[in-house]
Amino acid sequence: MHNKYYEIALTMLPGLGCRSARQLLEIVESADALFHMSTAELRHIFGKRNDIINAIRNRTVFADVDKELAFIDKNNIRVLFYKDPDFPQRLNLPGCVDSPVIIYVLGNADLNPQRAVSVVGTRKATAQGIELTKQLVDGFRGEGITVVSGLAIGIDAASHQAALDNSLPTIGVLAHGLNRLYPPQNRGLAKRMISEGGALVTEIRTDTPITPSMFPARNRIIAGLTDATIVVEASKTGGALITANIANSYNRDLFAFPGRIGDKNSEGCNAIIAACKAMLIRNADDLFVNMAWERTVKPEGTQISMFPKLKGDEQAVYDILSSHQGISVDEIHIFCDLPLPKIAAALLSLELKNLCRCLPGKIYKTL
Repeated sequence: MHNKYYEIALTMLPGLGCRSARQLLEIVESADALFHMSTAELRHIFGKRNDIINAIRNRTVFADVDKELAFIDKNNIRVLFYKDPDFPQRLNLPGCVDSPVIIYVLGNADLNPQRAVSVVGTRKATAQGIELTKQLVDGFRGEGITVVSGLAIGIDAASHQAALDNSLPTIGVLAHGLNRLYPPQNRGLAKRMISEGGALVTEIRTDTPITPSMFPARNRIIAGLTDATIVVEASKTGGALITANIANSYNRDLFAFPGRIGDKNSEGCNAIIAACKAMLIRNADDLFVNMAWERTVKPEGTQISMFPKLKGDEQAVYDILSSHQGISVDEIHIFCDLPLPKIAAALLSLELKNLCRCLPGKIYKTL
């Protein structure tokens, strides 16, 4: 019999959630022992929960276990029980009382890396949000950081893609079984993640229909797998804010990129920063400083270059751009006394000198 047989069966018992299953296994020696108990012994544990007692005594879930194991063996999927050494130990830390009892893993990623960061955000990401995600993960290059996200479109997909582009392992946490992939347009990305040392992870068995409640539940795994969660763009509601609040409840470090007041995609980030739930982040360096992580890749020495001489207006505008990740003309106007026409002229001149560029939404940033 497969060594995970009874452990998988345990997760299929009716009405027995992750928290209850973990509490149960503090009383019962093992899942195997549970399925060999007498009715009297089970009655002592479960009282009048006849549905659970009957499922154990009649072994009604065993047919589903057989089906699941056939899929697992055929597709080379790892099954990790929470007491296994390879199970992600961050999910077993104090506070993660609702963590999965079992996870299914497709791919060879180390689930206990030295450093792990989740990068999350809205599905309706802006061009600036995608660029911020890329710049952030670019700053992780060579630092042995595993990037975790939910493989959704938008910021999630951008973070996985950036990790791959920087030769970093990346893990996608799914809200469904490994017999499908949602959204389907990320199938190619998922295959590349697996082939380049990453993995797909889920707690859901293969024959489970997708329901809306699975996505918030998935987000607790994203938060629990990592040392820190970074929110790039997020509205007031949605999955990214759920992940952020869970990370906060797990006592994990939480970071968020600030955004413009009134920008819907920044409302969530600004709210958790204002509530002192998240630390403001501008780049990867901010993460390293706040996490007290030493860089293994030392910055290259500054090379002397022929920097174009800037005029007074150009220098004033360039100094403002240099102190922001991205800023609009109106915001530049707030920080300096120049009239808008002179700001526009200075920006054009800086662009021609290849010192800044204009992103979608009329946001300017230095190069």
